[in-house]
Amino acid sequence: MSIVSATRYVASVELIDIDELAADGIRVLLLDRDNTCVPRDRTSAPPEVVDWVARARAAGMGVCLISNNFHADQIARTAEELGAEELHFACKPLPFSIDRALKRMGATREEAVLVGDQVWTDVVAGNLAGVRTILVRPQSRSDLWYTHILRVFERFVLRKVRFEGE
Repeated sequence: MSIVSATRYVASVELIDIDELAADGIRVLLLDRDNTCVPRDRTSAPPEVVDWVARARAAGMGVCLISNNFHADQIARTAEELGAEELHFACKPLPFSIDRALKRMGATREEAVLVGDQVWTDVVAGNLAGVRTILVRPQSRSDLWYTHILRVFERFVLRKVRFEGE
């Protein structure tokens, strides 16, 4: 598997089957925030994402937001909204924040999955850390200027990928 290839591709977070993850031995969800859980042009998670995370927690899964966003207050607010742990300014694709999250959550690499909307940060970070990865479509077209540039290269990598739920 390539470093830019996700384990799975799903159209949106709420379409990921919690029971299937649990059956696959997943105990911890590592979630990107911006455009994965919270649209970039909003301040809070949509109700369907909040419900999905609540179902994961009810199934006994730990949840940790791992975000490159350096606005600690935004990450903390979303973490509280979702009932999750949080790590901000994660410096993905470097895998160190994933290692910290796994240690904090008391989980092994095999028990975790990283869910994110970007190949060059989320998927690469998860692959470097040795955890399974799920790439979802971004929730909004709004992005930081440099993310728009990375999305051009991302489209090339994803040109033959089919996302579940589309």
